[in-house]
Amino acid sequence: MPIVSHKGNAMPESPIRKLAPFAEKAVREGKHIYHLNIGQPDIKTPIEAMNAIRNHKLDILAYSHSAGFESFRNKLAAYYAKHDITISSDDILVTTGGSEALIFTMGSITDPGDEIIVPEPFYANYYSFSTQSTVKVVPVISTIETGFALPKISEFEKLITSKTKAILICNPGNPTGYLYSKDEIKQLSELAIKHDLFLISDEVYREFIYDDSEHYSILQERGIDEHAIIVDSVSKRYSMCGARIGCIVSKNKSVMQTAMKFAQARLSPPTFAQIASEAALEAPESYYTETIAKYKQRRDTLVSGLKEIPGVKVAVPKGAFYCIAELPIEDADHFTKWLLDEFDLNKQTVMLAPASGFYSSPEKGKNQVRIAYVLNRRDLKKAIEILKVALEQYHEN
Repeated sequence: MPIVSHKGNAMPESPIRKLAPFAEKAVREGKHIYHLNIGQPDIKTPIEAMNAIRNHKLDILAYSHSAGFESFRNKLAAYYAKHDITISSDDILVTTGGSEALIFTMGSITDPGDEIIVPEPFYANYYSFSTQSTVKVVPVISTIETGFALPKISEFEKLITSKTKAILICNPGNPTGYLYSKDEIKQLSELAIKHDLFLISDEVYREFIYDDSEHYSILQERGIDEHAIIVDSVSKRYSMCGARIGCIVSKNKSVMQTAMKFAQARLSPPTFAQIASEAALEAPESYYTETIAKYKQRRDTLVSGLKEIPGVKVAVPKGAFYCIAELPIEDADHFTKWLLDEFDLNKQTVMLAPASGFYSSPEKGKNQVRIAYVLNRRDLKKAIEILKVALEQYHEN
């Protein structure tokens, strides 16, 4: 009997989606689930994007350029200029989601067995993408006690070997919501230059910043152009997860020329989705300000509610729309399944993502969950009430 590959066996399950069968069973049993497990915004997609699809004049749904529409890339360059990032359309390659941008990046800068240092906990699919690329993720540990701040640079340097090709960060972070400061970005930039490494920054949540903080991009740093690679996406910024449009941004010509070969191999990013994404850039500034205000209110509602539950520890996120909470339990994988399979409060329950899947270090995050605050405040309050009762009943069992 033919067998699957070692690489296939090594591919991790998604900590976000692996509980789907339990959720489906719960729904069949008549339970209502408050979904705090997945970063699917409930904010409406900009009307400009939807109208661009409705009012298209296409007679043929044709390929685009492998790098994406030039008009779209020009508008993206103008968008970045507003954020003090000076690039041209030639420095942008449109991809099928931020996921493909990361896969193309890893394929362009690493060989099998090479290493990428990543502060953990990290977005779970980094581990999946590295497995596909036969690259080793080397974790540097951040902790809930520090709010998941950047570990000391000396901790990074201890991990650098002849196989190290890059440092990968998410700023602000998924799953932690941590926002790296300008000083932290400068430290990482200096480290990348010192050791001749790439610095990859996943900046898909750039717009979602709270408490008068500011996002500082790696491409705002001087002297790092040959080392810096940004991964970006429209999914969260414009509530367009289904569009599957992202991009790679870099001034390193060799990286971009290499990534283009991967782009040519998959032909082109989707045409309709590019039309919608280009139009989304015309959304008024009020779209951002209103959306950010909603998420800040939701964050405050969630964090204050979690802090009132005995034994719960939470790191206050400065950006994105996720947080890591430490619960008074031993095994979050078991608890999150129990929530769906055995528990309900008046036929209602909560779905969370076990945080262990956001760590590559064994035994890390076992009593933690990632919570996505993408529900309205009323539903968030109800979900917190249910979680509090659930924890009480769980300890009684």
